[in-house]
Amino acid sequence: MTMADSRPNILLLMADQYRADCLGIEGHPVLQTPYLDNIAADGVRFRHAYSECPVCIPARRSLMTGKRPASHGVFMNYHTRLTGPTLPGELSRAGYQTHLCGKLHLWPFRKLHGFTSADWADGPRRSPVIDDYDRFLSREGVTVPHAGIAHGESCNGWASRPYHMDERFHFTNWVTDRALTFLQRRDPTAPFFLKVSYVDPHQPCTPPQPYWDRYIRKDLPEPCVGEWARVFDGPQRGLRVDSWRTALEPEIMHQYRAGYYGCINQIDDQIGRLLPWLPGNTIIVFLADHGEMLGDHQWIRKRNPYEPSARVPMLMRFPAGLGLQQQVVRNEAVQLMDVMPTLLEAAGVKAPDTVDGRSMLSLLRGEGHWRDYVHGECSNIPSLDSGMQYVTDGKRKYIWFPGRGEEQFFNLEEDPREMVDLGGHAGLADEIAPWRERLMHELEGRPEGFVKNGRLQKLNGPTPDCLEEYRRE
Repeated sequence: MTMADSRPNILLLMADQYRADCLGIEGHPVLQTPYLDNIAADGVRFRHAYSECPVCIPARRSLMTGKRPASHGVFMNYHTRLTGPTLPGELSRAGYQTHLCGKLHLWPFRKLHGFTSADWADGPRRSPVIDDYDRFLSREGVTVPHAGIAHGESCNGWASRPYHMDERFHFTNWVTDRALTFLQRRDPTAPFFLKVSYVDPHQPCTPPQPYWDRYIRKDLPEPCVGEWARVFDGPQRGLRVDSWRTALEPEIMHQYRAGYYGCINQIDDQIGRLLPWLPGNTIIVFLADHGEMLGDHQWIRKRNPYEPSARVPMLMRFPAGLGLQQQVVRNEAVQLMDVMPTLLEAAGVKAPDTVDGRSMLSLLRGEGHWRDYVHGECSNIPSLDSGMQYVTDGKRKYIWFPGRGEEQFFNLEEDPREMVDLGGHAGLADEIAPWRERLMHELEGRPEGFVKNGRLQKLNGPTPDCLEEYRRE
């Protein structure tokens, strides 16, 4: 009889555009996330986890490779090749059974990028190629063109409504169904790495009717708007549904937030379906690629350096046999690129030299000095004619907009919602200067020309979406 491999299994749960503050255990006033809250309470909650580039493709490249954007070469949603070792690839080489369910958002489409198998679809909208969700709907007799988004709401906008089909057809449920099928049919003699990747709560915010009803009837928190951010004096009509700078009438904003919260609650319930099927020696990780502004500071969507966009949830629960400190909240600043070396170490696999991130297991063992700050960036912020750069330790944050030659500074300990921009405060020059130096250290020598003669440079608009060697012909 062949004995089962005793190495830990790994379940990586990923959501798209999920704000870090949207967990019950984070103190959210209305949102219900009991299953994620329990994972956080029993495991480790990293309170200051940040996306290296808060937009889908570059963030996912960092997660998959353990590299910062300057190493994997992409700073925006730009489809190009992904080179070097990947997390699923290294685990596959080490004998893990690796499987993807749901969104990958890498190019070329259907390339496995190290997974040995996949139920792949990047979302409910029509893909450039026929994906597995399309095939599922066709098998079920749903033949309406673009059936997954036949509700008519924008895949990047604030218009929201209840889901238009039976809940069993919802993309979130489909992803979970495929994950359950994998768990029931997997090779029991090999450890598994299963990535379950939901597209929600990314727009369109169209949860099934019970979740819509749950939140549309509640008093929901309203957007916070700092005076430094205000571009509209009141609600606007006639804006594009996918507008970036947005001021909505209270009823419309209420619907948008209710739809967003409903999508999160649905994901949590679907995670609840998965948990009973996990073997006891399973590492569970939950995270997101980036957050969502959700009307805060009159923005929606992502790309911004502000907390709703750049900070992400990151929860990990480890089997007791690994002997790691759990039932704790960690306040060190961590990033998506740290996940690959963390999981490889937990699996007993050496991280490749290409990895920029660090294993977070050292934090849980109390070993050594952790980094003092993290760095994030994006090449293009719509309506600002600029990209953005930021550095933060979760307590202070320095922001630079190269296309505008402007900086911001926030005291996150006293002002976690970033209501007061301290960037022009003469009395804080000595406090701000070291943070500016840290950013220059990160950007020195970059081909975009961010730093010259020891100073941050004002550039001519947004910077390129990728390094030149990754440009597609």
